[in-house]
This record gives sequence, C-alpha cells and structure tokens, in this order.
Amino acid sequence: MDFRPDDGLSAFRNEVRQFLRTRLPDKLKGSVSGVRGPKGDLQHWQRLLHEQGWGGPSWALEHGGTGWNPQQLYVFDEECAAAGAPPQDIFGQRLLGPVLNEFGTAEQKAQHLPGILSGERLWCQGFSEPDAGSDLASMRTQAVLDGDAYVINGQKIWTSYAHEAEWIFLLVRTNPSVKKQAGISFLLVDMKTPGITVKPIWTIDGQHHLNETFFDNVRVPVGNRVGEDGGGWGITKFLLNNEHAATAELPALLRFMRQLKQLGQRQTVNGTPLIERPEFALRLVQMDSELTALSMMVRRVVALEMDHSPQAHVLGSLLKVRATDLQQRMGDFLVEALGDDGAVSYIHEPADQDADAPAPYEAMRRNVASEMFFRRATTIYGGTSEVQRGIVAKLLFQF
Repeated sequence: MDFRPDDGLSAFRNEVRQFLRTRLPDKLKGSVSGVRGPKGDLQHWQRLLHEQGWGGPSWALEHGGTGWNPQQLYVFDEECAAAGAPPQDIFGQRLLGPVLNEFGTAEQKAQHLPGILSGERLWCQGFSEPDAGSDLASMRTQAVLDGDAYVINGQKIWTSYAHEAEWIFLLVRTNPSVKKQAGISFLLVDMKTPGITVKPIWTIDGQHHLNETFFDNVRVPVGNRVGEDGGGWGITKFLLNNEHAATAELPALLRFMRQLKQLGQRQTVNGTPLIERPEFALRLVQMDSELTALSMMVRRVVALEMDHSPQAHVLGSLLKVRATDLQQRMGDFLVEALGDDGAVSYIHEPADQDADAPAPYEAMRRNVASEMFFRRATTIYGGTSEVQRGIVAKLLFQF
C-alpha cells in the first residue's frame, strides 16, 4: 500500500487540531490515560462534539454521523489523544450505535441514537458472566417470554461503568433447547428497571470501573429486542469486530512513547539523563520500532476496511494481540523509568499540581503506576489474546 502523506488528510488533520485548540476547554484537558474520567467530563465533551457535528465520528452521514472514512477516524482519534481530550463513550459510540444503525428498528433508532450523539444517555455492555467470558455462547442469563415482555433472571460480571450508565445492551438466552449460539437474543434494558442490582468491583489500580450486575425478574418490553428472537449471536459477531479494533488503542501507545521520551530527557540517575544510559536507550528504540510497525499495520487494516476486505478481520485480531502486549510492556517500562517514584499511584490527582514540576512528580501525578495496573487487563477484555490467536489461525486458512 501507499504510505505517502495524503494532502486531503493533512488538511483534515489541521481542521481537527484547530477545533481542539479552540473548543476543548482547559478543564477537560489532561486525559493522559486510557481510563475513562469523570462522567460529567465525558458528557461535556460529547456535547461539544455534537454541536460541531462530530458526535458520531464513526457513523455514516445517513445515521447522523460524520461520514468519515477509517483514515479520517484514525486521525481524529490520534489528535484527540495528543490534545488530552476525554474519551467518548465507547459502548454507545463504537459498539451499540453501529448495531442499531445496522439492525435496529426505526423506533429503536429514534429512541436511542439522539441520546448517544448528544451524550445524554450513556450505555454499558452486559455480555460476560462468571462462567462465560471469552466463551460467550455458554452464557446462562435467561429471558422468558411472558406476554409482551421478557422476564430476565441471571448475572453479568465485569460490567464496565454500569454504575454510571442509563441503559445496558444485554445478551440473554431466550431458547435453551437449541444450539447454544442459536438461542441467544440481544436486548436493550433501562438500568432503572426494578430488579436490577449493581455491585462494585474495585480493581488493582484502586479505581471503580467494573461491576457485578444482577437481574431478578426484570421485565423488558419485547420492543426492546434488537433483531429476531434468537438472532443475538449474529449481532454479537458484528459488534465484536468493532470492539477488537477499538481495543488496539494506538493513540494510547503513542502517548506512552511521548511520556517515555520525556522521561528519558528529564529523569536522571546520578546526574545522567536516562536517555544516555545504554540499557534505557536500547529498550526505548526497540519499543519505538515496534510502535512504528504497529502504526503501519493500523494503516494497512484501515486501507483493507475501506476496500471491505475480509482480511481486515484477521489483521484486526493480530493487531489486537500485538498492540495490547506492547501496551503492557510500555506501561511497565514507564513505571521502571521512574525508579522509586514509580511505586506511587494517585487514585485522584493531587490538588497542588505544578506545571513546572520535575518529571517524576509529573508522571506520578498522571497516574503512571495506576494505569500500569489497569493495563494488565488489556490482553483479556475485548477477547483474550488466546482467543485472538485462534481467530487468526482459523481464518488464515481461508486466504
């Protein structure tokens, strides 16, 4: 493929940078980790994007989105990460939104899409269960049809931000008598519905991202089912293709590299900058080379997606494996580069922030250690590395 700069893409990048310079409030800047920040910041940023007409960066024009191609979307994500903009709600934007645009009824689109675009309605994802994580087909949460409603009983786990979400999109078993994949349906559920209980799971990074979610005789209208009864598995495969691409998180890797280079210049050992120490410089160069290769691979996947090539799915899984592994190694390296200061992890940023503080303080303030702990999960969520390797091995035989 052609890796030469595209003049049109350069103009688009300048447009995004100008928007970020003029419309991104200072109080929202400084998102230096992949961990979602306060709910209010996320919604404030989404409102600003929506006012610009950019509320749905990955959606087609006919669905209220920008109509950007994958290359433009990559540039947008990269520039937002570099500017420290808050992330968008991945569950509404990258996962549910495309599902509703593809499979939803006119009523479902009218009810839910405007709130996703404006940021007024946040979503969470109810897929994994205690005994059904990567093997989603083994899920046991049941939904029994009772007149014009489903009655749901069961449990979901690792439900990210269920404590902040207004709605959840949910996989349930509606027919236990058929093949596992054939008996699953896809429901949209209001989190205020009686019978839903959310319990927090505090993770090793000291923060509250995850939850257990329990359903006790929860009644959901049949009109909240997306697709046909038992058609949830096909919808899920469509959704997971988008999730695998999102969890590669190239902007996070680029941010890690910027932080490492900054530390190399400003952090010293016995008066010598780290970058002048051969062991640090060698690891930095090796990781920078890997990052360059991954960046080229992302652009290759983007080009394949634009051509609607089935190979994009194979390379997407491979990209997820390599990128999440590098995320973990770079996170570890950042903590090591801080020396003793790397052992400090702030759950909340200290009140006495100092823009001119030395690199160790700056890095601690930005929760390098906390994010390193968070990144331990990257090779699990969005499909484990083992599952992704199986996908690659299976699909490569088709080409």
